[in-house]
Amino acid sequence: MSLKDKVKALTEKGVVVKDPFSLEIGDEVPIERISGRNVVLHGGTRIYGSRTLISPGVVIGREGPATIVDCYIAPRVELKGGFFEGSVFLEGVSIASGAHVREGCLLEEETKVGHTVGLKQTILFPYATLGSLINFCDCLLSGGTGRDNHSEVGSVYVHFNFTPQQDKATPSLLGDVPRGVMLCESPIFLGGQGGLVGPVHIDYGTVISAGTVWRRDSAGRKLLHGTETTPRCLPYNPDLYGDIRNKVFNNINYIANLMALREWYFHVRRPFFMRIELGEELFHGALDVLSRSISERIKRLGELARKMEKSLKAWQEQGDGDRDTLRRQREFMENWPKIEGYLSSVSPETMGLEKKEAFLKRIGKMQEKAPDYLKMVRLFDEETRHLGTLWLEDIVSQVREGAMVSLKSFHTQLV
Repeated sequence: MSLKDKVKALTEKGVVVKDPFSLEIGDEVPIERISGRNVVLHGGTRIYGSRTLISPGVVIGREGPATIVDCYIAPRVELKGGFFEGSVFLEGVSIASGAHVREGCLLEEETKVGHTVGLKQTILFPYATLGSLINFCDCLLSGGTGRDNHSEVGSVYVHFNFTPQQDKATPSLLGDVPRGVMLCESPIFLGGQGGLVGPVHIDYGTVISAGTVWRRDSAGRKLLHGTETTPRCLPYNPDLYGDIRNKVFNNINYIANLMALREWYFHVRRPFFMRIELGEELFHGALDVLSRSISERIKRLGELARKMEKSLKAWQEQGDGDRDTLRRQREFMENWPKIEGYLSSVSPETMGLEKKEAFLKRIGKMQEKAPDYLKMVRLFDEETRHLGTLWLEDIVSQVREGAMVSLKSFHTQLV
């Protein structure tokens, strides 16, 4: 089909094309994957990719030109301007102009993002809100109970996800999957003009004050604020790594949480996708993004493992490496093929099986009767939430323990 024929086909099925002469649609884009119900394409919209899916009620480009490449867009999503590629946006997501959303993002229901925000390999649970002028790649943010009680990232915030050693094994987990999916935990607040140095794990109820750059894990409800450090000039060798326990553990824990989230989508969220137009394709798009995210994290952790050879050599040349530190690096390097094989092939399907079956039995009627996914989760009583959390925690702990079993010298974790 020519562009003219595609525009005609879209308008005939009900799509509102504000400026047909500025619309671009790639030859590979299947017109049948664009709904005709209440979809609005503003001037400067460009749509590419054979996997692109646009559901009813979607508005694209209201604030500026927008490029869509292989994205899965659920009903009532507004992508107001920017670049969006290889990601999934669930119902009610809103992103302001100037966005740069690259592959591997999954934004769940009612998440709100301000202008000029960069995302990649980012997962936002329902209601999460990001301010403006933010770089928030390689992390998962959960927490909060609703639109009036949500996790938030203040404007001009950075998740530091790339190290001077050219290392991207840096994913940060803000909250977790087993409790986060229940939408009953205290929100997390990251104050503006600050930053988080990954990989770290931040617990629910944590507040990091504005202007703070935080570098450590934090358990429990806390107010975190930074202090000024004395400027120092020190020798630096980018090949040298120190104690890698936290780095390795947090990466494996992140992967385990992604696997638990994928199981949640398959067993709990799937029926709600099937009720909407183009829902089956949207569901498989979400699963695909989660699977690709797991592969990305395994890949980045493998790159870290391969850097240990240079680190060990550099410490040997320097002659003053801590013996325990060097033993952990060697153990990680030598056991990486085994760990990679485990993470790439493990199936969480049978983990926590008894709890999973009991939980799914409890929510079966809710899945049938609840009008949408968020309303169903709000119907969970405390016992149901607890049972579901235990099932997902079994997945996380078993995947994590299975990956860490080869790392005997990692028996203690840094704080």
